[in-house]
Amino acid sequence: MAKKTEAAPAQLTLKPLDDRVVVQPTEAEEKTSGGILLPSAAQQKPQQGKVVAVGPGKLSDAGTRLTLAVAVGDIVLYGKYSGSDVEVNGSEFKILREGEILGKLAK
Repeated sequence: MAKKTEAAPAQLTLKPLDDRVVVQPTEAEEKTSGGILLPSAAQQKPQQGKVVAVGPGKLSDAGTRLTLAVAVGDIVLYGKYSGSDVEVNGSEFKILREGEILGKLAK
């Protein structure tokens, strides 16, 4: 399996719509805390990542845009089977609705 490369937000050609958020998942742990190397089949899929793009917000019934609670650069947690996996310019991303994000890590 090829390593994912960190894509700069300026190179991202993917623009999310409404309340969707584009997240770049963090790398899976290759070692245990005891130093044992894990084969790629045993590595757990990460459930956190860095927000690289956000949509303009959901359109309310009144016709105004609701602002999102996350911003570019936030580290967020999401459910194991949340969102859709996509590949853009050779990098893997996950597109989530704001409601699928469980929380964000404090800086």
